Amino acid sequence: MVCETGLVPANRTINIERAIMEINLVRKSGKFNFEAENSTGFKVELDAKEAIGGTGKGFRPMEMLLVGLGGCSGIDMVNVLTKQKEPLDDLKINIKATRKEAEMPPIFDVIDIHFDLYGELSVQKVERALALTFDKYCSVSNILGRSAQLNFTYTINNSSK
Repeated sequence: MVCETGLVPANRTINIERAIMEINLVRKSGKFNFEAENSTGFKVELDAKEAIGGTGKGFRPMEMLLVGLGGCSGIDMVNVLTKQKEPLDDLKINIKATRKEAEMPPIFDVIDIHFDLYGELSVQKVERALALTFDKYCSVSNILGRSAQLNFTYTINNSSK
């Protein structure tokens, strides 16, 4: 029950259905080296940059954000193109980003994402898939786009990889 102020009274609880993601991190070796594991057992290592004592044993956290962006947008592109019955043979994604180094924390300023698509693909359908990916489906691009400029480009390669 919601009272007039929009707050839940202290003696009431509202159960909201929501998907829960859980990630566990364990410190491995060195000062900043961690291993992250998701609920299905997949693991990835993280580390800080060497300038602050990292040892190069894993992705840096900001790189993981870019990995998430590439994975999210790539999955959405494949999904949309498949629904459009486009013959996508392969997809490669390159991401380059700059940070606002003068600010604290130094968040992303500009993120450039390039898609190399392989197959006999329609330009119109690829552009529609990109629009849907970045305007509607990709949660990561929605989050990062609130603080950084996202630019995407693409190349259609009509031959195999």
